[in-house]
Amino acid sequence: MEERHLDNDFEEDGLRNGPRRKVLLVFAKEDSQSNGFSWACEKANFRCTVARTPESALECYLDKHHDIVVIDHRHSRYFDAEALCRSIRAVSFSENTVIVAVVKRPEREEASVMPLIAAGFSRRYVENANVMTCYNELIQLEHGEVRAQFKLRACNAIFAALEQSQEAIEITSEDQVIQYVNPAYESIMGYQKGELMGKEVMEVPKSEKNKPDLLESINSCIRKGKEWQGIYYGKKKNGDSVQQSVKITPVIGQGGKIRHYVSINRPLNDNNKTDKSSDRVQAESQTDNQSCKHKDRRKGSLDVRSTTSRGSDGSSQRRHSSMARIHSMTIEAPITKVINIINAAQESSPMPVAEALDRVLEILRTTELYSPQLGTKEEDPHTNDLVGGLMTDGLRRLSGNEYMFAAKHPHHLPGHLSTPLSLNDIPPQIAQTMENEESWDFDIFNLEAATMKRPLTYLGLKVFSRFGVCEFLNCTEATLRSWLQVIEANYHSSNSYHNSCHAADVLHATAYFLCKERVKQSLDPIDEVAALIAATVHDVDHPGRTNSFLCNAGSELAILYNDTAVLESHHAALAFQITIRDDKCNIFKNMERNEYRTMRQAIIDMVLATEMTKHFEHVNKFVNSINKPLAALEENGGNGEEESVKSILTSPENRILVKRMLIKCADISNPCRPLELCIEWAGRISEEYFAQTDEEKRQGLPVVMPVFDRNTCSIPKSQISFIDYFITDMFDAWDAFADLPNLMQHLDNNFKYWKGLDERKLHTLRPPPE
Repeated sequence: MEERHLDNDFEEDGLRNGPRRKVLLVFAKEDSQSNGFSWACEKANFRCTVARTPESALECYLDKHHDIVVIDHRHSRYFDAEALCRSIRAVSFSENTVIVAVVKRPEREEASVMPLIAAGFSRRYVENANVMTCYNELIQLEHGEVRAQFKLRACNAIFAALEQSQEAIEITSEDQVIQYVNPAYESIMGYQKGELMGKEVMEVPKSEKNKPDLLESINSCIRKGKEWQGIYYGKKKNGDSVQQSVKITPVIGQGGKIRHYVSINRPLNDNNKTDKSSDRVQAESQTDNQSCKHKDRRKGSLDVRSTTSRGSDGSSQRRHSSMARIHSMTIEAPITKVINIINAAQESSPMPVAEALDRVLEILRTTELYSPQLGTKEEDPHTNDLVGGLMTDGLRRLSGNEYMFAAKHPHHLPGHLSTPLSLNDIPPQIAQTMENEESWDFDIFNLEAATMKRPLTYLGLKVFSRFGVCEFLNCTEATLRSWLQVIEANYHSSNSYHNSCHAADVLHATAYFLCKERVKQSLDPIDEVAALIAATVHDVDHPGRTNSFLCNAGSELAILYNDTAVLESHHAALAFQITIRDDKCNIFKNMERNEYRTMRQAIIDMVLATEMTKHFEHVNKFVNSINKPLAALEENGGNGEEESVKSILTSPENRILVKRMLIKCADISNPCRPLELCIEWAGRISEEYFAQTDEEKRQGLPVVMPVFDRNTCSIPKSQISFIDYFITDMFDAWDAFADLPNLMQHLDNNFKYWKGLDERKLHTLRPPPE
């Protein structure tokens, strides 16, 4: 990263007063165009920084908050300019930054700028290395968009000052419709902001103590563009009059006309509070304002308790009386509060805003708040079928034909198993395959082959030993070995995907994530042990069929669990049943009661989190409760940041979210594995889905995922849809938290691999031999 600037931070050429503009140039290589902008910055006396990679560019931007960012969009082989622009726009303060894309000179017809605008660019610059052309571009930006952004930025400071002012401030439009009042106004006059917004000044009750012609003389003065100052009696909401020193200033705006009036009122004494009830109104008003101070008051932050009791017509009053009863209830869900606030906000909103809020309310009242809405099946049948198969509990079948699953598979008991082996007795060839088990690129399939399809027991012994699980649980290694064996015996080796190799793979990913610094900062030892156990048991006794299939078939499990999280409930329940059934494998037998209950709850919660119907809920909660607050702290910096980070990471609620996200990512991490492993897993899951479709057709059941027909399915398309819909956003969030560049690189490589096959119209796992 290079930085070019002069010593003085302030302009000396008379262009403007104040700090010099900061420009960030992002060019992978130095060329005439990057030099043109560098020299233009020197000529314009702008502080200029040059970054060569997206990573260094983002780091520099976060540090210096540039006014202008110029990104080279001409060479996609170096970096993705649009992705970098989106990354910058994801930062909260970037709304005041002007971002320019340098594009190639069009050879034929002019290209649309819409993709650039969609990515977040402010404007396009067609390549021209002439220094004067670059200079003119920067100066035009400086005198246009940059200054406009500075004014907008200043507005935030102005409104902050208004909010803190001890004087009552009222702003009206040219037609004297009230547009804003500050907290001091609310406190002094006893009104809530929402009761005044949108009303004409003349509609607000006036005090009889003013002279009859005073209002007329005030209006006559200010309409001429002159400021009025004098003594005026205002009428409070409770009917009392308050004597004020008032200054009203007309504000000239577009077209040289008066566009606003600003009134600043200061009470002349404190003898206006005549009764306790008015005191209480004001005290409540002040308290409410303090509690809402983090909101953007320009949008009219409203207090529901006050807004729900007012109304100008009968229907409004009826609505408010109903709302008042709701507010008197002692139990109120957060979503109810949100809906009530929006209802109240509609009262003072213009018609287009009120209509938009109606649509918002419509969405909020649906049950699936966290699930994206897909288009029609024709748009993306693969995604649609994956969602149908993984995120629903199936269609109800009306015939009496039931899929008898539970009776077919008696559960293995410890007595049926071979003698447990010791960690020290692991055969050398198996030990050798596990030498690099701490690496993300560890090949689980080599271990599966070396252990004759018993990878979970062997990997479990090594991983649990590394994390000191026996010591934590106060159990012997023999008990742990017996437990691992009985759990593995209850996985179905006949399943092509959901077998003990998948469980071992998820255990490996879980152990890998637990070693990441952020995760270690967040979780306690009991969380780590719970995560390893949950990963080990999370798919135990999986029948190789989806929840939708079991519900449609009317299986005993679906009936037992009321068609809700059928498999996940079964995995968790069975894991505890077979663990505590026999002391020889009861790893929990020596735990203290309360600690066991905490452990059990954590394991159940994590296993249930692998159910896909709540996928987006888990991801969104993680992003909103953890990623965004951490990002805000990193942006702001300052004292106490370390303590604030710690409080975010270690709060009980957030630790639960971290554990859920961890096991979810471990469970579906196949697309983030090295390519050969990714291909093998894709083949296995496809075969399991093909087998389900075959059975659905044989039994006359609804076909849950029609695209997974072994004769017609495009495996590359199914992988692309899965990555696009489920994987990308989740792993972006997890990577932002845990720092996993190697996984993201594999994900990128694998996605390109599947895309390449799909572009060649291939349906197979691999291209045909040359």
